[in-house]
Amino acid sequence: MTVLDASAVLAYLQGERGGEIVEQHLDSGVIGAANLAEVLGRMTGPAEAGMAEALLAARGVRVEPVMSEDARAAARLREARADLSLGDRLCLALASRRGEDALTADRAWGSGPGIVQIRG
Repeated sequence: MTVLDASAVLAYLQGERGGEIVEQHLDSGVIGAANLAEVLGRMTGPAEAGMAEALLAARGVRVEPVMSEDARAAARLREARADLSLGDRLCLALASRRGEDALTADRAWGSGPGIVQIRG
């Protein structure tokens, strides 16, 4: 499985470069609830948000709740990665907890173990 960052899901939903890579991971993809909120918040209205959520569910993407363990890990990451948003740090924390890679379109994440840039 792969943990999907909001930026990667938005690239897929909006037909942006790298979206085809995300599409390959949807059937085994997991998105954290915080990142799903970020995706839905970027949609232009309730109908579009509902369609986006239904599409992700139909493609097999599972939504994971934010666990207290994730919250603590995201808080610890703040010192090392102050350049990342809370949503980004929660995505990385979820990926770490699950022992999976995180797919992102956010170049600020850089590269390294457990981070897969969709726009290389």
